[in-house]
Amino acid sequence: MKKIAFLFPGQGAQYIGMAMDFIAENSDFENTLINFDKKNNTELYKTMKDGPEDLLKETKFTQPAILFHSIVALKSLLKEIELKPDFVAGHSLGEFSALVANGVLSLEDAMYLVHKRGQFMMAANDDEPFAMAAIIGPDSVTVKDFCEKASEVGIVVAANFNTPVQTVISGSKNGVEKACELLTEFGAKRVIPLVVGGPFHSPLIEKAGVWLADEMEKINFQKTIIPVISNVDANPETDTKKIKENLAKQVTSSVLWVDSIHYLIDNGVELFIEFGPKKVLAGMMRKIDKTAKIISVDSIETLQNVKEEIKKYV
Repeated sequence: MKKIAFLFPGQGAQYIGMAMDFIAENSDFENTLINFDKKNNTELYKTMKDGPEDLLKETKFTQPAILFHSIVALKSLLKEIELKPDFVAGHSLGEFSALVANGVLSLEDAMYLVHKRGQFMMAANDDEPFAMAAIIGPDSVTVKDFCEKASEVGIVVAANFNTPVQTVISGSKNGVEKACELLTEFGAKRVIPLVVGGPFHSPLIEKAGVWLADEMEKINFQKTIIPVISNVDANPETDTKKIKENLAKQVTSSVLWVDSIHYLIDNGVELFIEFGPKKVLAGMMRKIDKTAKIISVDSIETLQNVKEEIKKYV
């Protein structure tokens, strides 16, 4: 049997009405959202269903919304076809989704943790002006070099290595603006400022990692035999203590997505299945390795096609 990896996206793919087609097919999914809102005194369900968009973009809502969509997509597929992954991986908050997929976390606990994670990431910055930007064109080494040069005027780091030609930078407003200026002069194809709730994956939100580590101690992490590929080092992990350490570190560390995908390909994965809205990771995959086979479950509509594709591999 060919090796399979399940992949889960991070922030940025949220939209009003997300996951509603899955909810229409399964009342248990609706109950999960209703119970989440009751326990956390939130209106996540209403926000996902009706907006407003500004509220859905707040990271404390975006994170549980994306995770929920990803996991109900997964559960909907597994209801129709028996399938076990050899590896799981997720981009940033998607690592929590991956830990639901391999049995380490329950859906409810994971939603709670990423809701808190979102709150912590927004609160940790101490009101210092911040920015994030996507850099298209230069390779990751070049982007890192210019971040180091720009650090003379303010903290700026490479936050997400999304593809060989797309790196997201994060940090202080001055540092990010200087890095963008230098990279534009260098000849970057595009420099895109991002609308975000904080300087994610940068040292400026170090406190969020500490708070998250404390919060995770309240949650039961189950043992697993299915490795998760950690964002912080692109290595497989099954030890729950190490998984928790990596999740806390991940808040201020770079997301090594390109390295994670290369690890999976090098270790025999022949089919990637993405679960979550808008097929974001499939788009990245084409830039990382266009020969890799990836299929995406982002709606009820995609289920049948994905089932047919999977049958060719199992």
